[in-house]
Amino acid sequence: MKRILIIEDDLHIAELERDYLQLNGFKADIVQDGAQGLKRALAGNYDVIIVDLMLPGKDGYEIIKEIRARLDVPMMVISAKDEDINKIRGLEYGADDYLTKPFSPGELVARIKSHIRRYERLKGSQIPSEIIIHRGLEINTASRKVYVNDHDVQMTAREYELLVFLASNPGIVFSKEHILAGIWGDDYYGDTATVAVHIQKIRKKIEKDPSNPEFIETLWGTGYRFNK
Repeated sequence: MKRILIIEDDLHIAELERDYLQLNGFKADIVQDGAQGLKRALAGNYDVIIVDLMLPGKDGYEIIKEIRARLDVPMMVISAKDEDINKIRGLEYGADDYLTKPFSPGELVARIKSHIRRYERLKGSQIPSEIIIHRGLEINTASRKVYVNDHDVQMTAREYELLVFLASNPGIVFSKEHILAGIWGDDYYGDTATVAVHIQKIRKKIEKDPSNPEFIETLWGTGYRFNK
């Protein structure tokens, strides 16, 4: 049985989420305090973590950031904040998805199932063993390790898959829609801003100057290309 952690201070909403998840075969726990939620997330071995942004003790952004620094687990934000800047910030901190209140419980369950399938596919995917080398960047697909000038670079499963996808096809321009379908899957409910956020996070890890990238080039209005 997959385990879901709900970090939400509104008990009515938290119980609604829990009840629908349990009806669909999940085990769900509720924590109403941000600091306690973070502690539980890091120790609880959960399959998905749902986080509100406005929480007592510690806000959702900090929770997402600290979890992502230690764990590679699907995280979904459910918040009353519906402005694009909040969505982008949540994604930049490491969330995989963003759902605004009020929301459809059925859509929540569908997204949770989609994220679990996607993470299991990414972690279990069999990529032909090879070493991809480009000007100081080395990707070992057998060990799933990334090195920049011989320094080990830590990446989430999705960041790694996106980098491998681009680096395995140097010189080819891919639209955000193509990347979203190829890496996130056709059943992903989010928008293409997710791609841009993940590209930015990868650049921060592999580029000498992320604002003037050497490896992953943006072609405005078209997409992205990995430079040969």
